[in-house]
Amino acid sequence: TMGNWLVNHWFSAAVLAAWLGINIFLFTYYFLFFDRDERYFYTRAILGSALAWARASAKCLNFNSMLILLPVCRNLLSFLRGTCSCCRRTLRKQLDHNLAFHKLVAYTLALLTAVHTIAHLFNLERYNGSQQATDSSLPAVLSKMHLQGSNKWLNPIHSNQTTVEYVAFTTIPGLTGVIITLALILMVTSSTEFIRRNYFEVFWYTHHLFIIYFAGLVIHGIAGLVRGQTEESIKEVHPHHCAQYLTHKDEYCNHECCKDPEFGSIPAESWKWVLAPVLLYIFERILRVWRARQKVVVTKVVMHPARVLELQMQKKGLHMEVGQYIFVNCPSISLLEWHPFTLTSAPEEDFFSIHIRAAGDWTERLIDTFQQQKPEMPRIEVDGPFGTASEDVFQYEVAMLVGAGIGVTPFASILKSIWYKFQQGDQTLKTKKIYFYWLCRDTEAFAWFNDLLASLEQRMAESGKADFLTYRLFLTGWDTSIANNVVMRFDTAVDTVTGLRHKTIFGRPMWNSEFTAVAAAHPRSVVGVFLCGPGPLAKSLQKSCHQHSSLDPRKVKFYFNKENF
Repeated sequence: TMGNWLVNHWFSAAVLAAWLGINIFLFTYYFLFFDRDERYFYTRAILGSALAWARASAKCLNFNSMLILLPVCRNLLSFLRGTCSCCRRTLRKQLDHNLAFHKLVAYTLALLTAVHTIAHLFNLERYNGSQQATDSSLPAVLSKMHLQGSNKWLNPIHSNQTTVEYVAFTTIPGLTGVIITLALILMVTSSTEFIRRNYFEVFWYTHHLFIIYFAGLVIHGIAGLVRGQTEESIKEVHPHHCAQYLTHKDEYCNHECCKDPEFGSIPAESWKWVLAPVLLYIFERILRVWRARQKVVVTKVVMHPARVLELQMQKKGLHMEVGQYIFVNCPSISLLEWHPFTLTSAPEEDFFSIHIRAAGDWTERLIDTFQQQKPEMPRIEVDGPFGTASEDVFQYEVAMLVGAGIGVTPFASILKSIWYKFQQGDQTLKTKKIYFYWLCRDTEAFAWFNDLLASLEQRMAESGKADFLTYRLFLTGWDTSIANNVVMRFDTAVDTVTGLRHKTIFGRPMWNSEFTAVAAAHPRSVVGVFLCGPGPLAKSLQKSCHQHSSLDPRKVKFYFNKENF
């Protein structure tokens, strides 16, 4: 329900409301300012309301350009997360919505760029029309004022042969505007989920066009093509009294309105908005380079089936928590590319590990490099760990963990850690029972996870704790050869697909019956439901939590947690 969402995400809601409020305020304030202020009386005579649309959207563009870099300052966020470790965890969790906010600001920039560009296209048409007009209308008279002296011009177009294309590619605002817009289009289109998942390199390199974007933004307003009447000129010849005399001026004019108005440029101010975030981001990048230079020792390399590479590493001073991720760089493949990977080791282990699946050029080359077994290991650089720990799992007596596809990776760390805590008799661990649901199209790419489950299964059986973990595997994509194999070997002790004791179920889970079974087994418990998977699945689990929670406070309650990895 909306109420529950607000309780859990009040900080996000407050940030969004403040951001939206500031955008609305800036747009409205500057729209009215340029639509009514007397300094722009003559500018409006030529341009009409398109002036206000262009200037108001420019202010909002500056504000959002100031914000766009902040959510991607990973080390700043880690620092904030560390300093507010005493805050409520819901507050720290909201810092993990950094990329969602980054995307929201980016889409807003794209929308505002469209508004700003369209408004300026109208402005160019009006400037052009006024310059070519031969009548004695106010726009026509104002457009000829450049003939009176250097400070007199209001219309930046001084020739009848000028076209929109000419202005776009020969003036500083035109050219930088085109470059900024192209950079923004490329960055937005190359950051779609499909490209990020399948062609990460394309996303990575095009995103560095942000350097061109910020450089262009700072230069964009320097030429000051949009002008207004100067303060001194307004005191001498106020447009409300004197505008009418501009169109009907005789040679022997001798009253106070005879003097021509003078105009000045609006100063460029984008740099004031973006200077602090850009400096902060430069510091962030220097910090990343320094951290990456610290030595990483690869202690073990394991090649799993279906081209999945496991790297076990050690790095001085790296302290991880469950559910966190690191950025990895291999200089022998690419000096610039950093790729994020979820940590699959537990904090209790004396190493940290990642599992790398072949999913693009960079990962393919990394796997090939480690498969060649040269005398010396290729150098690996690591930045991190980042992200909020998922230690909430340890706060529930009963936990239902749901991993879908690649979303199973963080649960490797969580399951291992719970097992270590359980073994060591950790007093902070309240968990007595775990239900783990694993949904995937094919188990091949996750054979390593099978091995992990098998070893956990064996260890639990050996220590007489076989009931601690119940897991159910759902194969959502399967063909007839698998089905025939399963039918032929239905009575075997272990599963034909995974080799585990628990049978693989074909198709999707019936959440209704799963929740009913858990509620029946734990009639008085508080159950934490954790998902790492797609949005539609989150909605369906949230609904089930709501439906199966008892109104009686002494009976079963389900709490839904969507993890952000």
